[in-house]
Amino acid sequence: MSAGAPDTPRALRELAAAGRWNGPTAGILDGHQQANLVIVPRELAYDVLLYCVRNPKPCPVIAVTEPGDPVVRVGTTVADLRTDLPRYRLWRHGEPAGEPHDITPYWRDDSVGFLLGCSHTFEGPLCRAGVPVRYAPGSAAPPVYVTDVPTRPAGRLSGPLVVSMRAIPAALVARAVEITARYPTGHGAPVHIGDPAALGIADLSRPDFGPSPVIEDGDVPVFWACGVTPQLALPAAAPEYAITHAPGHMLVLDHLVDAAPEGQ
Repeated sequence: MSAGAPDTPRALRELAAAGRWNGPTAGILDGHQQANLVIVPRELAYDVLLYCVRNPKPCPVIAVTEPGDPVVRVGTTVADLRTDLPRYRLWRHGEPAGEPHDITPYWRDDSVGFLLGCSHTFEGPLCRAGVPVRYAPGSAAPPVYVTDVPTRPAGRLSGPLVVSMRAIPAALVARAVEITARYPTGHGAPVHIGDPAALGIADLSRPDFGPSPVIEDGDVPVFWACGVTPQLALPAAAPEYAITHAPGHMLVLDHLVDAAPEGQ
């Protein structure tokens, strides 16, 4: 847990709602499920759901709200999607339009919220199994790359697969695959191991998002599907409005990743 971070997901959500925690959730509350967010108008919600069903690795669905209801319930977690994330990204007609800390003014009667799985969920289990997770100094996020691998389109949504990369010692790659495969809501097992050119990535040292990678002698690049994928699919639909989490600022749920939420 990072110094000064709240010690429970509920405390974090309360601080975020009060405007007292605006920082990233990456690297804190190890062991708890973290979730990416997508909010769209009801008329686009079916396309988003179908896109997630057709692309379950980058878009594993945890929960979907009723139209107009901002409260999501997952096990013991009861969260207000308008306030309980530290930072959001607002979209207008497919273009970024700001990163507010509170989206109450932008919530509509036809808003539908989707919680999608996040790879920060499996990093704690990797570390506990002795698999190092190496990040650039001062960062708790992996490098992220846009590939030339297309996702399966759905209605108005289409776009490339986006991946995160973690450099894993060669002797531990099989262990990393075994562990992450246990967490489908963390994107599950890797989508590619080894040569980045096979994904259309020309230069590992220049990620599209996030910090530069930390790669040591004997490491192998391992790539997991990434929740940034739907954020690149939304502009193709160019909805009047959409809201996502700001990168690295996820909703943290109460349950531990090694225990399914009650009632699920």
